[in-house]
Amino acid sequence: MIEYLVLASGIFFLLFLVPWTGRRVAAILGWGAMVLFLIAEIPYYLSQNNILYPTIAVLGIPFLFVTARRLLDGDRSVLALSRGAAVAFLIYAPFAYLPPLGDWLTGVVTGQVIWLVNALAGSATFLDWNLIGRFGFQIEIILACTGIQSMAIMLGVAGAVPTSTRQKVFAFLLVVPTIYILNLLRNVFVIIAYTGQWFPYLPEIASNGEWGYESFFWAHNVLAEGGALVALIAIAYGLFILIPELGLWAGDLYAVYMGDFAGLVRYRPRSGKK
Repeated sequence: MIEYLVLASGIFFLLFLVPWTGRRVAAILGWGAMVLFLIAEIPYYLSQNNILYPTIAVLGIPFLFVTARRLLDGDRSVLALSRGAAVAFLIYAPFAYLPPLGDWLTGVVTGQVIWLVNALAGSATFLDWNLIGRFGFQIEIILACTGIQSMAIMLGVAGAVPTSTRQKVFAFLLVVPTIYILNLLRNVFVIIAYTGQWFPYLPEIASNGEWGYESFFWAHNVLAEGGALVALIAIAYGLFILIPELGLWAGDLYAVYMGDFAGLVRYRPRSGKK
C-alpha cells in the first residue's frame, strides 16, 4: 500500500504539468504524498540500519511547508522544481509500474554485475534471475539497484528549465551512461565487500542480527551511498556547465529555502502580552 503513495505523488505531479487553475495545488499534493511515503518507510530503513533516508524524511516536513507556501505564491524557482519532479516521474514510472520492463532492466543489471564480480574476484553464481550467491551469502538485485531512480532524478533536474535539443541530448549522454556504469561498479563493490567480509566492524551499530551484515552496512549504507552522493553532485555540476540556466535556478532555490528555513527557526509565536 505504501507504494501507492509514490504512484499518487506521480499522478499529482503529472496533473501539475497540465495548464489548469488547480495545478499548484496538484504540485503540493504531489510533494505531500512523497513526504508521506518517506515517513512511512522510516521503520524499514531503520531496520536496515540506514539513517540517510529517515533523515531526509524528517527534513521533508519543513521542506513541504516551505514548498507549499511558495507554490501558492507562484514562486518560479519552486514551480520549476515541481516540473523537474514531474519529468523524473515520467522517466521512472514505466520501470516501476510495468513489471516486464522493470524486471528486464533488473535482470540485465544482475547479469552484468555477476560478470564483473567474476572478472574481478570470482566465485559469483546465479541463484535466480535476480539473486546472486557468493561464499554462502545471497544478494538480491532489485529495481533500486539499477540506478534508474538516480537517472530519473538527474534528468528531472535537467528538465526543470527550458533547454535546446542539443542540451537535452548532451544532458542525457552525461547522466545515463555515467550513472549506469558507476552503479554497476557500486553493486560490484558492495557484493565483493559483503561476501568477502571486508568490514566486520562495530556490530553494536552496524548489525541487524544477521551474521556478517556489518560488512554490508559499511559497504552499502555508508561507503556506497556516500560515494553515490558525491557522484550525483559531480554530475549536477556537469549539468550546470552544460545548461547555465540550471546554475541560476539552483542559486534561486538555495536562497528561497535557506531563507525560509531560517525564518522557521527564528519564528516565535506571540504570547499575547504587550
